[in-house]
Amino acid sequence: MATHLITGAGSGIGAAVARRLHERGDDLILFARDAGRARELASAFPGARTLVGDLANPDRLSWALAQQTLPDRLDSLLHIAGVVDLGAVGDLTPKSWHHQLSVNLIAPAELTRLLLPQLRASHGQVIFVNSGAGLSAHAEWGAYAASKHGLKALADALREEERANGLRVTSVYPGRTASPMQAKVHQQEGKEYDASRWIDPGSVATTVLAALDLPRDARIDDVTVRPGR
Repeated sequence: MATHLITGAGSGIGAAVARRLHERGDDLILFARDAGRARELASAFPGARTLVGDLANPDRLSWALAQQTLPDRLDSLLHIAGVVDLGAVGDLTPKSWHHQLSVNLIAPAELTRLLLPQLRASHGQVIFVNSGAGLSAHAEWGAYAASKHGLKALADALREEERANGLRVTSVYPGRTASPMQAKVHQQEGKEYDASRWIDPGSVATTVLAALDLPRDARIDDVTVRPGR
């Protein structure tokens, strides 16, 4: 039975991945921003463990994890949490830049650093659920795309650094996916949201599990998932 730590398991792609792994009996550690959210996740996924830490404040993650019991071994670390705040470069404030960079890039880097000993012990895998915005940037997506381009660079560097330790590192680049985040994006864009037009979170979860379950004689470094309609 494999042990997976998942951020963003409360909704969207993260929840879909957590459900698949929970249904097949894997051991889940779900990362929550506060104690209340941790209770909600524990109720939604009976038997799962939780860790509490605020991804918006990555400087405090080391302290937060030091107060809690970490697993001795971790088979995968799944970075799925993310935030988005659209706006033109001429309008976005430093607060918006800091928030998106902290949650989408710096926190994944810090969580990975803190959990590398456990991942090395299992010759495990780190999966970054990135975004199509991590490959190209469009108007009003500057801060979000910058955080996701940075996440690609983080994954690429980590892959090379940890190859000798037996770690696999995968970046998944979904297009627009039906989720609360996508509903927020449409609201910011001033557009009507129709979930049926976009990728089902379960389809992205299928991609994530394919990368996780791939035999160790191969690896998936990067995979793009686009809407099929």
